[in-house]
Amino acid sequence: MLPLIQRADSFRDRTAISDGATDFTYAELLSRSEAIARALLGDEEDLREARVAFLVSPGFDYVAVQWGIWRAGGIAVPLCVKHPLPSLQYVIEDTTARSVVYGPEFRERLEPLFGPIDTDFVAIDDLAGGAQELPEVTRDRRAMILYTSGTTGRPKGVVTTHANLEASIRTLVEAWEWSEDDRILNILPLHHVHGIVNVLCCALWSGACCEFMPQFDAGEVFERFGTGRINVFMAVPTIYFKLITHYRQLPVEDQRELSRKLRAFRLMVSGSAALPVSVLETWREISGHTLLERYGMTEMGMAISNPYNGARRPGFIGQPLRGVTVRLVDENEQEVPEGEPGEIQVKGENVFLEYWNRPAATAEAFSPDGWFRTGDIAAWEDGAYRILGRNSVDIIKSGGYKISALEIEEVLRQHPAIGECAVVGIPDEEWGEIIGASLIVEGRQLDLQELNDWLRERLPGYKVPRRYLFQDELPRNVMGKVTKQELKQLFA
Repeated sequence: MLPLIQRADSFRDRTAISDGATDFTYAELLSRSEAIARALLGDEEDLREARVAFLVSPGFDYVAVQWGIWRAGGIAVPLCVKHPLPSLQYVIEDTTARSVVYGPEFRERLEPLFGPIDTDFVAIDDLAGGAQELPEVTRDRRAMILYTSGTTGRPKGVVTTHANLEASIRTLVEAWEWSEDDRILNILPLHHVHGIVNVLCCALWSGACCEFMPQFDAGEVFERFGTGRINVFMAVPTIYFKLITHYRQLPVEDQRELSRKLRAFRLMVSGSAALPVSVLETWREISGHTLLERYGMTEMGMAISNPYNGARRPGFIGQPLRGVTVRLVDENEQEVPEGEPGEIQVKGENVFLEYWNRPAATAEAFSPDGWFRTGDIAAWEDGAYRILGRNSVDIIKSGGYKISALEIEEVLRQHPAIGECAVVGIPDEEWGEIIGASLIVEGRQLDLQELNDWLRERLPGYKVPRRYLFQDELPRNVMGKVTKQELKQLFA
């Protein structure tokens, strides 16, 4: 049995999952996930790494389905609950998922796919357990495929093994001193490594409780904090910005009481995007906590972290985690001296296995001597890494999401009124970056509200541009390539 699931047996009577009102024990999670595994197996002995996608709201059912897929020997492919149909269809078809498990609230969204694609769609309520024995699943098997945008435009499936996941979990549990007495509020998307591994898996490995709040609401977050039950919290900088904004609107007495509750927390973490110093300092004034910044990617989980015990400096992401080796190199793959900028490259058991069905992209992601190329630039200064920025202007980090500008451009070019376009990230204190699109419009007027409605039918909401610039021509270099740094300055 996989260690994550095996460990749950020693916490059987403890609360594993909560929605704030209803609690579910580890025993209930083990029982439900076993029933789901048997149902997924049917007459088979082992799913043998068949891909099983699932569209289930955050909570007990999500975890039970994820564990059920793993216990049956399948590869879990979590789908984003906010994605429009084309994005969901892309992942389902790209992974050649044998089945899609869905919650009843998503049936209407998925129904257009029930006939056209060769995949079984199964309502979670219809998953009844059978009598089949569960297979022995080894650590070297593929466990999960998460989709991440890259410079090639279309999202790529990042394949992690159970060993990769276990390495990440063990390292973080040790580094951040998780215990069974912890209770964390999970408001992060569960198709990203941040919400799945850093929060959910670390909590369940430790015998702690993961409390869910499916939809973010700053007021409700503070209400949950006010109960005194929560003692660990992890979020992206945008969330902290929104919490600060809400806090400032509260009466002074409510602010004081809330700050008192926040000071009792054990740990607060920020990640998935650069944390503005102003947000760090304001949150420290409100909560008494200096947010722990860390650095990771879908392809490797977490690699670098500020210390749990020790100084945390704004703008610095800390030191390599145990079991992770990091180097900084120049464009010739040569290590750079201390203080000099270089690309972060990583080795360790936490690093992913491959991009799904993309051998060329997988090979390109690694140096000739086996280091994973992150594309991020940092410098080693005074005993810690300081992030300097992306190696590519075609990746936008907004609200914790890593977004491909090329993917958005490809969709924009499909609009009949748009002749050419270019998409860039524009610095923003709340979101880290917001998406800006420069458009060359042909032939007729373009209504921006209609354009946004059109885009939301084809892209997730967080990939829709927030600002537009209309031009007669795009800035280009002598080779004809759009000079995006110049375009960023035009937006500024």
